[in-house]
Amino acid sequence: MTRVEKFHAASKNHLSKLAIILTFSIIAILISLYFYAKTQIVIETPQQDLGEKVVVELPSGKRVFTYENLVVQEDDKLLYKGERNTLDLTGGVVIYKDWK
Repeated sequence: MTRVEKFHAASKNHLSKLAIILTFSIIAILISLYFYAKTQIVIETPQQDLGEKVVVELPSGKRVFTYENLVVQEDDKLLYKGERNTLDLTGGVVIYKDWK
């Protein structure tokens, strides 16, 4: 084997090692950029003040466990106004009690 053939064989070996190192380096950089970008994007929802925990005892004997600010008095009616629905709790008694 001549010197030129040895040089070409050695340079092919170095190029393949270099290509592997570059590939893994680029993959590592992309993964680190992905996790960095994910930590920078934070969506914070505003905290809603729900008030104290209350229990509404209905005339039928059933209980509704809710928060103070979700129970509203409108036109002689006691209403529960949730995020998606409104319930009529007329005749119920509101008891300030910590429930779990």
